Amino acid sequence: MNPAELRASIPALERCTYFNTGASGPTPRPVIDAATSFLERHAFEAPAGDGSYTVAWDAIAAARDVVAGHIGTDAANVAFTRSTADGVNMIAGAIDWQPGDVVVRTDLEHPAGTLPWDRLADTHDIEVRVLETDSGRLDMADVKDAVADARLVSLSSLTWTHGTRLPVGAVVDAAHDAGAQVLVDAVQSVGQHPVDVTEWGADFVAGAGHKWLLGIWGGGFLYVYPDAYDRLRQTRIGYRSVENPGGDAYEYHAGARRFEVGTTSPVPYVALAHAIETVEAVGLDTVQSRVERLTDRLKDGLDDRLLSPREYESGLVTLTADDPEATVERLAEEGIIIRSLSHPEAVRASVHAFNTADDVDRLLDAL
Repeated sequence: MNPAELRASIPALERCTYFNTGASGPTPRPVIDAATSFLERHAFEAPAGDGSYTVAWDAIAAARDVVAGHIGTDAANVAFTRSTADGVNMIAGAIDWQPGDVVVRTDLEHPAGTLPWDRLADTHDIEVRVLETDSGRLDMADVKDAVADARLVSLSSLTWTHGTRLPVGAVVDAAHDAGAQVLVDAVQSVGQHPVDVTEWGADFVAGAGHKWLLGIWGGGFLYVYPDAYDRLRQTRIGYRSVENPGGDAYEYHAGARRFEVGTTSPVPYVALAHAIETVEAVGLDTVQSRVERLTDRLKDGLDDRLLSPREYESGLVTLTADDPEATVERLAEEGIIIRSLSHPEAVRASVHAFNTADDVDRLLDAL
């Protein structure tokens, strides 16, 4: 599949010029068809055939294999969630927090990466230490100082505010040297560029498929490094999270499946797997090279309004606007979809491989 074929498969693009994939991507019709086909099979055929539960769990197992392959790990290390925030909360709730424990995060995190720690500060008296950044950049000397007595470090792999790639591997090394675990929000990375969780070395990686992977809402995932369980205190439990739910004693699954508690719809994960296969059919190298060319074109036209890095790092391009919300509304009236940001006070365009040079020129003309 090439980018033109990808574009032709996305019905929403017939109605607008879409630059908001960093919030929620427009989904290709074949992804919806795959989800719909499975839903009909599960609802209409499975009850009188292989059984609703067998069909559901087989579909989830197949989707888990696809997700694991996409992020460079084994299926046993992947749990399915409803969203990135859901995965972050699973980890936040599986640590036996003590008063005075320290969580380190950056000042660029999405609310999914701030609210769980703020809540724990209220309920468990932990300290939330915020690393200040400069134009989407971390100072590693500041990182090393901040994590020296930390229990957990939480950061994004790619900032939603500036589109900058944070040095995840270096942060992980510094945190592990200090005895801290690391949780990475990777939702802006998957679908934009190759992600290999083993290269990062993080203990936990949360993500979802409804942004750059162009999946549907509800298809999230959580990677857990096998050795990380020794430092968790599991509290969530249900028949899907244990080895023998009908036995006299329970034992959690050895892998990440222990985070999956009960009955859930396989549909978002069927869609997630098909979305991954669609993006992989285009090729992440193709996605990156096309996005780089298109963002270069956009940045060249923005001049001094550009807040994101001039050199390519991602498809997220942040720019100044006198009234961000009014700008978003005005462009929406012209059929151009972007979003506003509160920190920094700006607007953001998300450029994906389905976009074209004409799309970029239309956006620049409207701005």
